[in-house]
Amino acid sequence: MKKGIRNTAVLFTVTWLSILLLACGNQATTPAAGADDSKAATETTETQPSTEETNEGETRVFKDWTGHEVEVPVTPKSVIYHGEVTGDLLALGVVPVGILRQDGTVYDDQVAQAEDVGFPISVEKALALNPDLIIFSNSDEAQYDQISKVAPTVTFDSFGSIEDRMRILGDLLNKKQEAEDWITAHQKATEEMWTQLHENGLKEGETASVFTMYPGNRLFVMAGAGLPQLLYGKDGLKPTAEIQKVLDEDMGFVEISTEKLSEFAGDRIFILDPVTDDAKQSTKELLDSSIWKNLPAVKEGKVYRFDIVKASSDALSREWLLQELPKQMIQ
Repeated sequence: MKKGIRNTAVLFTVTWLSILLLACGNQATTPAAGADDSKAATETTETQPSTEETNEGETRVFKDWTGHEVEVPVTPKSVIYHGEVTGDLLALGVVPVGILRQDGTVYDDQVAQAEDVGFPISVEKALALNPDLIIFSNSDEAQYDQISKVAPTVTFDSFGSIEDRMRILGDLLNKKQEAEDWITAHQKATEEMWTQLHENGLKEGETASVFTMYPGNRLFVMAGAGLPQLLYGKDGLKPTAEIQKVLDEDMGFVEISTEKLSEFAGDRIFILDPVTDDAKQSTKELLDSSIWKNLPAVKEGKVYRFDIVKASSDALSREWLLQELPKQMIQ
């Protein structure tokens, strides 16, 4: 996925992959005017707390992903998060009052009381929640102009690395120490998981592919979004040569024909099971096809299936995946 403008005027469907595809598929190749790289997307220039203590009523200036300089509360109390990684905020102990809801996540119970503010985000619903901060995982300036009238609004790159995201949110939400603690624990748990897998048959240099079906019988290879971010990390599996080309182009996924499956298929294959009935039927047809059955990974029984919603990019889904990967891969 190339960083830049997400054209969120496109109508999303109900699947989580739809959010990924339609949000990213219309991005420009360059960041919005004045934007900094997401790793350096925060600046504070006014009142900064000297500790992590609550600073009731204090504000500071925060420079967001797309270059806005926004006066935000030092310690936000009522946050709307509109984007794909709600679990990042939950991992920091922040429960948003409003979210872009997707049922079936690993954290459904934690956001049961949160209001679904819809897609595109509903100004009326946002107003009713009386937020003191809106975090908007989008760079659509037209939408930004509308919702920034409701409350201080900052844009946020939800497709950055999990470490970058947690540090930016930790800064924004006055949860810096919580963010560092989570990153440290996550890195340790990830290293332990890969050690466990290598001790149980995973060979150095093995490749992996992640496939999913999208409504309309469309086959996608996931490369730089969601589950692959974990698989292709340090000590993990490697992308195939064709998937590496997709990564080199800074793309999160690419649509392919079934005839090209063998070119993208790795030593191990991961299937993300979709949400909609037609995509589920397309998945069944794919797995029943001779092209699929002749793939080496399929013949060797090295195919693993995960619910596409649960295998998301956010922090709590990542914690879930660290537990689930060994369950499936160690036979």
